Amino acid sequence: MKDERLGTGKVAGIVGIISNIVLFAVKVFIGIITGSVAVVADAINNLSDAGSSVFVFVGYHLAGKPADKEHPYGHARMEYLCGLFISVIITVLGVELLRDSAEKLFSGGGNAEFNTVSIIIMALTMAVKGGMAVYYRIMAKKINSQALHASSVDSLGDIFATGAVVLGMFISRYTGPLTDAVLGCVIALYIIIMGIKLTKESSETLIGVAPDAKFVADVAHEIRQYDGVIGIHDLVVHSYGADRYFISAHAEVDADSDIMASHDMIDNIENDFRTKHGIDLVIHMDPVQHSDPKVNEIRGQVSEIVSRIAAELSSPASMHDFRVVFGVTHSNLIFDIAVSDDFPLEDEELCREITEEVKKLDEKYNTVITVDRDYQTCRFGEKIE
Repeated sequence: MKDERLGTGKVAGIVGIISNIVLFAVKVFIGIITGSVAVVADAINNLSDAGSSVFVFVGYHLAGKPADKEHPYGHARMEYLCGLFISVIITVLGVELLRDSAEKLFSGGGNAEFNTVSIIIMALTMAVKGGMAVYYRIMAKKINSQALHASSVDSLGDIFATGAVVLGMFISRYTGPLTDAVLGCVIALYIIIMGIKLTKESSETLIGVAPDAKFVADVAHEIRQYDGVIGIHDLVVHSYGADRYFISAHAEVDADSDIMASHDMIDNIENDFRTKHGIDLVIHMDPVQHSDPKVNEIRGQVSEIVSRIAAELSSPASMHDFRVVFGVTHSNLIFDIAVSDDFPLEDEELCREITEEVKKLDEKYNTVITVDRDYQTCRFGEKIE
């Protein structure tokens, strides 16, 4: 699957390079013979697209390199890094094109001349870009590629940009010589906006974004299916490129079960994820009390308190690692609460509200609460549509 993905990405890059260079040459020729800055601007946009395709090809080639001593997690993020380079280049080209078009605008415009052949050729380039957009979209879905999806969107944008130039060919004779310069500015602004948008997306991927909610839910669900796993929490997903995941999680097991049997089960889960999905999974085993009726009763009561507070605040929260240390004068209720980063209460305030409600159950209960700020976009067990 990995080799197929990399091969598909390289082929898409080659297709993009050839197609965009041909479009660039055709449009530059038309721009020179007509004297249109808008056509030249559109041609340079195709040249930037060819450069983007080069980076796509190089990115997928480097992403396929195996892990080494300096890069133990592999090179898959090169795809994202090349995407960032492409975005910066597009933005810089857009700024330069805006400057050139603005100079022509303030100098009174140009005397661009168009003919039927030029218009037909420009319309044909739109059809080529349409085919490229469809091709990129199909390949992006096939290998789940952000880079190719962006290329598809960019190709669709090029269709509208070239359409604006063709429109200018028709209306400039009625609207005057400034029309071509104005359209050149519009195309340049479009390139700048696309460059900034792609730069933002590439930067966010490199910085680290929240994992896909469905992917997280599927991982948690699969771990829960193993006999002996009571619950799961603190699941953290680290992505080092497309389909290159390192995951850690805490799995609750019965404290009264055989520790060697539980350890063997955890090893099996980790090995299954590695062989079935190519995911490096590390699970921390948390033994919890489940055979003590009194502890189970208290756990249920505290869980209801947490759920009620979460419902009142319209923000999800869950409890895990619950245990009780009974004493003569008091008993300690020790547990963790997982909440999202945007939970409306500060940690201390949340602990105080829970403690106040727990004290209503029994004044002898003391709480020892650890609040975990969740890395995930959804709660474990939450239904994902």
